Amino acid sequence: MKIDKAYVGRWRITEMEQWDKDYIDMAAPGHLTIGEDGAGSLQFGVVAADVDCRIESFGGVEVLEFSFEGEDEGDSVCGRAWAQVTGTNMTGRIYFHMGDDSDFMASKQ
Repeated sequence: MKIDKAYVGRWRITEMEQWDKDYIDMAAPGHLTIGEDGAGSLQFGVVAADVDCRIESFGGVEVLEFSFEGEDEGDSVCGRAWAQVTGTNMTGRIYFHMGDDSDFMASKQ
């Protein structure tokens, strides 16, 4: 699956509803990286995960949806998320399976 180039690249996570900037950048600069094939990675706090992205359209509005699977301090985590892009800004929401969820904002690097 090919992902729209507007979503492809490295996105620096700048804000999250549930976690502050110090946590976002605790282990490495928080980011979401998306490749043309829809594969990528997510890093914030002590969460590091692989992502699998798809572009969906709801009522004519394009949305990036992705699932993720990885680790949080050595514990397995998984979940889903969605995001929208306006220019060089991304907004969305991350949902951990059976756990926390948070809005996030990111900017393209």
